[in-house]
Amino acid sequence: MMIETGWISILPPLIAIALALITKEVYSSLFIGVLSGMVIYTLFAHEAFIAIFAHMFDMMAEKIADNSYMIVFLALLWAVITLVGKSGGMEAYGRWAGKKLKSRRMTQLATAFLGVLIFIDDGFNCLTIGTVMRPIYDRQKISREKLAYIIDATAAPVCIIAPVSSWAVAVASEVSDTNGFHAFLSTIPYNLYALLTLLMVLFICVTGKDFGKMRQAEMNVSSALQSEEEKKDAASSDGHVYDLALPIVVLIICAILGMAYVGGFFSGVSFSEAIGYNPTAGLSLGAFAGLVTAFVLYIPRKLMKPKEFVSAIVNGIGSIVPPMLILILSWSLGGVCRQMIGTGEFISGFVTQANISFKVLPLLIFVIAALMSFSMGTSWGTFGILIPIVSMICQAAGGADMLIPALGATLAGSVYGDHCSPISDTTILSSTGAMCDHIRHVETQIPYATLVAVVCAVGYLVIGFTDTPWIGFLAGAVLLIGALVLLHKKGADPAQRADRR
Repeated sequence: MMIETGWISILPPLIAIALALITKEVYSSLFIGVLSGMVIYTLFAHEAFIAIFAHMFDMMAEKIADNSYMIVFLALLWAVITLVGKSGGMEAYGRWAGKKLKSRRMTQLATAFLGVLIFIDDGFNCLTIGTVMRPIYDRQKISREKLAYIIDATAAPVCIIAPVSSWAVAVASEVSDTNGFHAFLSTIPYNLYALLTLLMVLFICVTGKDFGKMRQAEMNVSSALQSEEEKKDAASSDGHVYDLALPIVVLIICAILGMAYVGGFFSGVSFSEAIGYNPTAGLSLGAFAGLVTAFVLYIPRKLMKPKEFVSAIVNGIGSIVPPMLILILSWSLGGVCRQMIGTGEFISGFVTQANISFKVLPLLIFVIAALMSFSMGTSWGTFGILIPIVSMICQAAGGADMLIPALGATLAGSVYGDHCSPISDTTILSSTGAMCDHIRHVETQIPYATLVAVVCAVGYLVIGFTDTPWIGFLAGAVLLIGALVLLHKKGADPAQRADRR
């Protein structure tokens, strides 16, 4: 049962985020955030002291159950990733790609292209691309922070504007319109954060004009990037590129087919609705197909013995436990905020209570959605709360013409907060896929994401007064490119002004 706790409801996510950034330790920070939320709930509900811990573990168990397919999928996927690495497929791909991708620019552009190509699911995007591209980044001495940023910036921002994705159906289902999918398509030009983030990724990859802590990470990158954990299982020297490519390709194809099957596509349901029904169940089928493919591919050729194959699966599942613990804690924190102490309702209440002009509505909604998503670590939870409210505001106040821009701003703000929140599952999976320290990924990504968000705020103000998305986008694009050039120039040392290629 949810209890309205007012402004106090924002304390748990703020505590978790502040502790994570200050201590550089995310596990205890999230745990304390969840605990503080339960303390607030128990005090307001006038329950016994022991109820704090009972509610906390109930919430964890509930979130594990709600996300059981996600847990199964990540375990299977990481088992496939570990097997592919042990087979020598990654080394072979690294040697092959090293000959094809001869520059830092080509390598980063190839990563961004893969990010756009794998648009079905953001979590799958993060883990798959990180696995495939990580050896090449290490070889070319490109920082893991840069890899984590590129895969994160081409995960949710791509999924939120891709018509065929689990995100599209989730958004369409929230719109109280006779044609929710059409409404989703109409929001794409108004989703300035997604569009400008992709523009920024392209610009950074081509020009190398980094700034802030990302620039420092690029300058300090070491040739000894590979961790001891990655080295402990020696890879086979007999692996080929297809030992990497075939399991991954089969996994992708079967994941799409699995999502369609689980959603009832082969029973007459439309494809877009089918893949959004239970996407992680379909992804689990795809991951299992990749595992079977690896068995058929490696065992008969004696790339590894059956005992080694099973041991690699166990090691792979074991290596996903630390990030899985972060996910469970972040899911629990989000559950406390949404289901128990009313964080989302408190923040969104500003929209319904304020008497504002429709010309600034997209800007205001973008800011509120960003704050909610950053605090709760979930874009789906944010737009799930805000979309019905935004729809009611626009329709009740006679601002139906502003509905689509407002919905676009809602989605954009939701993705921004999700993109840079340290408790977001996408942020966690990006650092996991790149095998980059999680807090380092957050520290280097926030300035990039926030720059785009500031530019978006200007763009939404322009949209409010011009009623067209393209002028807002062009204004934002010009401001973004100009800011990137100035920030890079300002942060450059005279001896280091030549861009590294």
